[in-house]
Amino acid sequence: MNLPRYILLPLLATTLAHGQAAPLGNTSDLPNLPEPLVRSFYTQVLARHPLGTPEGEDKKIFAPYLSKGLLHRFDLADACFEDWIRQHPEPHLKPDFGWFEDGLFTGGSERANPRSFEIERTESEKDGSFQVVVRLTWEEPPDKEIWRVAVVVVQENGRLVVDNVIFLKDKDLAVEYRLSESLTHGCKGSHWVGYGEQRSSRKPPQK
Repeated sequence: MNLPRYILLPLLATTLAHGQAAPLGNTSDLPNLPEPLVRSFYTQVLARHPLGTPEGEDKKIFAPYLSKGLLHRFDLADACFEDWIRQHPEPHLKPDFGWFEDGLFTGGSERANPRSFEIERTESEKDGSFQVVVRLTWEEPPDKEIWRVAVVVVQENGRLVVDNVIFLKDKDLAVEYRLSESLTHGCKGSHWVGYGEQRSSRKPPQK
């Protein structure tokens, strides 16, 4: 997604977990077990700290990990964003999209810039999918924050892919929500329709 020239995103330090993450050439390079797949995925996440939907080099790196459904949701979110711009030509307005400046797979505020991660456990679901719980840590001494996300992994065309991320409720996050939900807030398909009366209940909770 090409960001408007009037939007300035914060610069994040490139702090690596488990060493430098090398780009993968194709899907055959990816692990086909839930935990190794998610470990490889979050190594890339911490190396690149993606904000907003992936584009350019980020898209090349992350797309092989992701399901067709999640990639389609990114396309719809981008189209809705562009529709918002058409409806709001004022140059100084900031788009009111929850995912716009958050860490796409990690969360908002300090959660956009975790320093490390650890796979805690994998849960098998009745529908054949998996939820891999990842513990993320942000630390700038003396401050430290630990939170968890559940990565939804599904089978697609004979291989495992990431289909969603669940931002789990904790002491700082009042309500659990999913990445797929945050991508659709204020949108109807590719069109921006606004939050209306549902604004407070549909927008992802802020820290």
